[in-house]
Amino acid sequence: MPEPVIALEAVCRQFPADPPVHALAKVDLRVEPSDYLAIAGPSGSGKSTLLNILGLLDTPTSGSYRLDGIETTTLRDGGRTKLRGSRIGFVFQSFHLLSHRSVVENVMLAEVYGRHERRTRKERALRALDQVGMSHRVDFLPDRLSGGERQRCAIARALMGTPSLLLCDEPTGNLDSRNTAAVLDLFDDLRAQGLTIVVITHEDEVGARADRRVRITDGLLTEE
Repeated sequence: MPEPVIALEAVCRQFPADPPVHALAKVDLRVEPSDYLAIAGPSGSGKSTLLNILGLLDTPTSGSYRLDGIETTTLRDGGRTKLRGSRIGFVFQSFHLLSHRSVVENVMLAEVYGRHERRTRKERALRALDQVGMSHRVDFLPDRLSGGERQRCAIARALMGTPSLLLCDEPTGNLDSRNTAAVLDLFDDLRAQGLTIVVITHEDEVGARADRRVRITDGLLTEE
């Protein structure tokens, strides 16, 4: 059996305060290759804390987090950074595109600090843009794109490192209903190509498109 992409076991995250804040309480979660999972929860439920741990931006106070079979809680900062760069692609609500750079240049910027060969960077960026249906906009500046096209550009940038996990934080929060549907269709296509997708969302429409849904409330995770 292949290793799960994500395996959380009894993960807790506590922040010092008086009394201490228990943001996550013994969270167990298993995400298999090609899973499409939506995580929902109200403000203050622990979604952001869970996202930071899944994205290797924070470490649990206790428990185990294995990413593609690699125990991450024992890694040093450099090891987590390297693993994050090679295994995880991030998509955010805000597109984080540089206004003075073209679409293809914005995608290429994903590897400014990477170890891939520079001479093939543009070729791979163009391939990623084709994968998300943006080949006709490669030389455009972001201000000439619709919201949905900007998010597609951001998704292409996330795909540059050929990640095993696409981690999305409210990816349709700035989009209208038509562009939301287009981005969700793209997620369906990427999942069909074998990518594992985890979406943090508060939107019912987004959660309904996922194969699995879990809800987080007061740091506790329950599967729907």
